Amino acid sequence: MTVGEIREFFDDGHVHAALIVSPAGYLAAVVERGDIAMPQAPGAAAAPLGRLVGRTVAAWASLAEVQRAMVATGRRRVAVTSDSGRLLGLLCLKASQTGFCSDQDVRTRSEAGGNVRQGSRCPAGTPVADSVTL
Repeated sequence: MTVGEIREFFDDGHVHAALIVSPAGYLAAVVERGDIAMPQAPGAAAAPLGRLVGRTVAAWASLAEVQRAMVATGRRRVAVTSDSGRLLGLLCLKASQTGFCSDQDVRTRSEAGGNVRQGSRCPAGTPVADSVTL
């Protein structure tokens, strides 16, 4: 993905993070809106702007501990990865901070006319919180 494509992706106010994934399914970077705040060439690669540290959790992590850490840091999205770095899913903390979004929550908002993008830039079958085993 390019910086220009990521900027366009973030035009949707519901989008908090872009997951850059290799063709083999390994997470290369998590890019957040603030990562592209400085002027970069639109055609430049976006992955170097993101990072993994602080934006990912291991699949074996305690869901309760992850939720507490997300609330404490104000983070609403974290990617879930295997020990080898393969993307397994995305945890999306609800705005109320009382739990995580589910596939059904995303579908409902989309059907209600919410500006939700799903699937076009994520590997097929990438689950959200209710499908991740932690």
